[in-house]
Amino acid sequence: MQQVFLPGDHARGQWMRFDAARILKRYFFCERSLIISQAGWLAAIPSFDGKTILPTFFWQDTMTANALRERVFELRYPSRLMEIGEDEPLITVFDQARNAPSAEAFVLSLARLFKPALLAAYREYEQLADELADGPILRALRTAITEKMEQVAALTTLATVMLRAAPERQAEAEAWVAALGQRLVEVGGVSVAPPVAGVNGEIPGSRPFVLPDKAARDERFHLCRYYWPDVVDPHFPYGEGIRLQLRSAVSHFNEVWAVETGGAILHAFADDLGWEFIYDAARWTYDESRHARMGYERLKSWGYQPQEIPLGSYIYDSARGQDPVIRLGMLHYFETKNIGKKTKRAEAFASYHDKVSQHDMDFDWADETIHAAYGHRWLDALRALHPDRVPDIDAIRQRCDELVAHEVKAATQQDCQEIAQIANAMIAKAERITHRTE
Repeated sequence: MQQVFLPGDHARGQWMRFDAARILKRYFFCERSLIISQAGWLAAIPSFDGKTILPTFFWQDTMTANALRERVFELRYPSRLMEIGEDEPLITVFDQARNAPSAEAFVLSLARLFKPALLAAYREYEQLADELADGPILRALRTAITEKMEQVAALTTLATVMLRAAPERQAEAEAWVAALGQRLVEVGGVSVAPPVAGVNGEIPGSRPFVLPDKAARDERFHLCRYYWPDVVDPHFPYGEGIRLQLRSAVSHFNEVWAVETGGAILHAFADDLGWEFIYDAARWTYDESRHARMGYERLKSWGYQPQEIPLGSYIYDSARGQDPVIRLGMLHYFETKNIGKKTKRAEAFASYHDKVSQHDMDFDWADETIHAAYGHRWLDALRALHPDRVPDIDAIRQRCDELVAHEVKAATQQDCQEIAQIANAMIAKAERITHRTE
């Protein structure tokens, strides 16, 4: 007599845990690749909006990727092995994003190809997955779906603005993204199904990624070498009252260099230091982008136009030609150098009844205590990995101090006159504003 069983042919049973883990691992490596590419490109993107919005996006991507990674470990317990494996053709295409021929082409590829591909993949997974078995990752994917929709919209706008400002790069960007899209199709896209072997070789029109020694900057602002006179003139006071309010806002705005540096070190050390470093560096860069926006928003609220606001380059410039560890050291150096002044300045702003400056400085202090720990942790980790190449933290700090001092010493009379003129014009405008409100 044939044995009969209760029916079990149900849609919920289509994936076992290893099936789900294999798909989620694929998504993780896609996200990881884009995080590294977005970080590396920050210094080459001129747009201030681009420099400060991409860190938000790749921090969100990092949160998604971390949830994917942890879920893979749960499903594969006790194994904690994460290898690209069968997904190599797909991840190779994702890695090609960083070899864009221009910043405009890179942002266009995010807006048109990669972010939409992940959005569609997460929607597909959400529709097919079993809520009872795979609920822990569905919450993260639903959040990611919302974020990816917002990212696609914002990146589409950013790409349009950037290409409008550089129309001579439109045809090249369009052609490269089209070729990249075709390659993505050839490997089967991002799907619950494994990718297929695609065509090897570079995408036509690609240019190998190189971190620029001189960062691209938004020409709407007053581009200069030093962003306030006291950097190069010891007789120009840091100031109190409205001078302190302005100096602090300009300093916050000029943390653009820290955004670029955070992206540079994430890209440089992602493979050496692994996922935990990527996780910390993404947060670090995102924090710095918020600080830059803090300064800009305060200056705008006081009536300053972009062309009135100085955007300096000397700190980023001071690490040119150096081992990437110096950029990591530079970021750590400035975090620990200035952290002790934050609470006193917050108190001063409170006494001026400047709640927004107090608020920004207060939150900045909390971020920088975290960043100081990041710097120690990862400089020590790099020294442990490369003791012959990486000096100890004290030696790195000394080297950073020397490099910055050299850059400051190189200031010309024209540099000094230029930034003094900008600062004095800002101060005079602030005095006019305060007189009108008395």
